[in-house]
Amino acid sequence: MADIYEDIRKGERGAWVSIAAYLILSSLKLISGYLFASSALLADGFNNLTDIVASLAVLIGLRISRKPPDSDHAYGHFRAETVAALVASFIMAMVGIQVIVEAVRSLFEGAKATPQLWSAGVALVCAVAMFGVYIYNKRLAQQIDNNALMAAAKDNFSDAMVSVGAAVGIVGAQFGLPWMDSAAAIAVGLLISKTAWDIFRDSTYRLTDGFDEDRLMDLRSTIARTPGVEGIKDLKARVHGNHVLVDVVIEVNAELTVMEGHHISDSIEERMQKMHNIMNIQVHVEPKA
Repeated sequence: MADIYEDIRKGERGAWVSIAAYLILSSLKLISGYLFASSALLADGFNNLTDIVASLAVLIGLRISRKPPDSDHAYGHFRAETVAALVASFIMAMVGIQVIVEAVRSLFEGAKATPQLWSAGVALVCAVAMFGVYIYNKRLAQQIDNNALMAAAKDNFSDAMVSVGAAVGIVGAQFGLPWMDSAAAIAVGLLISKTAWDIFRDSTYRLTDGFDEDRLMDLRSTIARTPGVEGIKDLKARVHGNHVLVDVVIEVNAELTVMEGHHISDSIEERMQKMHNIMNIQVHVEPKA
């Protein structure tokens, strides 16, 4: 169990990396946006300020999930990770919709001042930096199998794309094509909204105890091959944070002793932990008719 909480602590480190990156990059974008007269860069900077809120939500969710089990939460607080990812999806959706609305409004506006080309360079540097944060958080999230940190990583990727879109718009304005700014912004807004929807769908699926049928069949196969198991009457599984909880009803020879049935249950628990990394499984033993 100590390893589980250590993994969550590593996830917090990723959230702090995102917050630090957003603070630095948003400051750089806002200052450069004012200096180089780039509305696209300014919008990108304000976008990063809202992303700090999403990263804070992930950090708070991870902090809560580290709380040990208590009388009200016998299974621990691991689902706080999933709730944090859900909150992050809402914030990303609002940002995506805002980007699309602003891009459409800008498309029908009159001529605007042409931003300096330096602002495109700033946007690209920020995009590269944020893409680096995305790679770091994605790898860490995969390593510790953390849903909330993966949501933060997807948010990092969306922000890198926003900066690329800003750079495209700024370069387009240099060639007398101001509509490229709006077109790129609409594409980026759609990408952010799609990412938000994917995170929302996955989070709600987990929170409503959804579980992949193919994975459930793998668990059933492992249990069925355990020596002494003669049948499986019922099998359920659900995701709790980044952990899986399993409840199974098995059938055994009716002439076995209680001790022998207990040994079969222990064997199932050991096999599930070794083959599927499942730490929590409840086994109910019934005599085969």
